[in-house]
Amino acid sequence: MKSTTIIATLFLPVVGLVQQAFAQNSSSRVHVQAGQSIQKAIDAAEPGSHIVVEAGTYTEQLTITNDGTLLIGLGAILVPPSNMTNNTCSGLAGPDTEAGICITGADIELADFVVEHRKVMSVGTPVKDVLVTGFEVHNFTGQNIAVVGGDGVLITGNTLHNGDSYGALTVGSNNTIIDGNTVESADVLRFIGICMDDKGDTWVSDNQISGYYIGLCCQTANARVFGNNVTNSCVGAFVDPGVKGVHLFNNSVAQPNPNCTAEAGTAGIVVGGGINSTIEFNEVEGMKTVNKTGAGIAIIDFPSGDTVAIPTDNRVIHNFAHDNDYDLALVSNGTGNVFQDNDCDTPAELCSPS
Repeated sequence: MKSTTIIATLFLPVVGLVQQAFAQNSSSRVHVQAGQSIQKAIDAAEPGSHIVVEAGTYTEQLTITNDGTLLIGLGAILVPPSNMTNNTCSGLAGPDTEAGICITGADIELADFVVEHRKVMSVGTPVKDVLVTGFEVHNFTGQNIAVVGGDGVLITGNTLHNGDSYGALTVGSNNTIIDGNTVESADVLRFIGICMDDKGDTWVSDNQISGYYIGLCCQTANARVFGNNVTNSCVGAFVDPGVKGVHLFNNSVAQPNPNCTAEAGTAGIVVGGGINSTIEFNEVEGMKTVNKTGAGIAIIDFPSGDTVAIPTDNRVIHNFAHDNDYDLALVSNGTGNVFQDNDCDTPAELCSPS
């Protein structure tokens, strides 16, 4: 049931960007050896430089502000230093939180922190065409990788361990691609694996996510989220209130975290007040709780501030959902929500052929 032709077509630009990164003139390359400073190399490099970081453990946090920076790890491991340096990502996920790699534009205006992360109010000058690949990033308190005010940023082929608030977060950006990363929390259930809260044209694809309460949070209109595999989480993917036009397809959600409480619930994919989403060709299995309220794919009314966000005009089609307490669920007063041509069992009224 995988729509491989669609995925192959969408994936071609990612392949092209990575090939371009390795094909550029070697004279623009800067090599960093174990024991040297990655940040010093970033600061000294010209825009458009390759910064190739050799294998080793680097006790640093990194800030990238130059257009065209291509940061390429060859077995490089990044861990938090004892003293942090203030940058745009400081406090992004709340007080005293820091990102491991902060990719940021200039003159960023951020709202005060309320919940989850600070919202981007305006971007003076975006940072463009940045690539980060081949890194292991461990144990940062905010995000292991954050993109703030970017344009054309590609995060691919990294392993992000135990990012306390987020594995990866992109906010206030355009054309962000987060592809082919492993995002995992090994010891405790942490907050969100990957979250997108961008201006537009975001895609998140082919990532392996495990050990986060929410695997994928979708807060960007028209985001494309596909080919991801989420396990050991409470909620595989969540489309936020009022977010329009998310296309979530060919993802797999299974094996929920056993510590997800009955009160909190377990679900594969939830449209919580989202609008005009398309949820198709996903596989969701094993979403069960002790009080039998686990859901494979659900459309629900969702509290948002002082109101309740009502989902409308969402389509759940051509999905495979089995061995859940409820394979499909509609708990909403919204109109125009459609469940059609899904391979599922419960409840019969939503799983019946249309």
